[in-house]
Amino acid sequence: MLPADAVAVGWVRDAWGVRGWIRVQGVAQGGDALAHAKRWYLAPPDQGPLARAFQAFQAPVEVSVRQVRRHAAAWVACLDGITDRTQAQQLRGAVVHVARADFPPLQDPNEYYWVDLIGLQVVNRQGLALGVVRELLSTGPHAVLCLEDAASAPPRQRLIPFVGAYIDRVDLAAKRITVDWQPDYDD
Repeated sequence: MLPADAVAVGWVRDAWGVRGWIRVQGVAQGGDALAHAKRWYLAPPDQGPLARAFQAFQAPVEVSVRQVRRHAAAWVACLDGITDRTQAQQLRGAVVHVARADFPPLQDPNEYYWVDLIGLQVVNRQGLALGVVRELLSTGPHAVLCLEDAASAPPRQRLIPFVGAYIDRVDLAAKRITVDWQPDYDD
């Protein structure tokens, strides 16, 4: 069973080598959590051909991580109980979750895990509600907040760069982000 604070941080791409290691593709900001957490939760994929053919398990399982390291654009990991390539291949497609409590602490007070920003209300300096953060996009140089403004008809999406020029304050306790942004900037 997944813990209440589980966050999907990647998925198993395939077996790596012959001794039971797996190759994991991390999502944006998932790498730090993959490298730091000593337990992962593997869940079957939600959809697609792998979901129908998934043989390893039908419910999320907790696994202990013996070793994990960066390898090219992905991660490779050795899990307790997985000792050969055949066992590792059975995990192909599994979604890797980590408990939010197991994420490493951030070093800078102006850094945030994306998962902590999802669901926050975004308002401008005048107090006008612009929407709720539904996801973040990585564009290379910086992230972009993807907002959904359900108050407009039809619901509208806004994209706001997550950079100091536009972000005035992130208040996680109040679940609010204040921005220097006007509602007509994206018209």
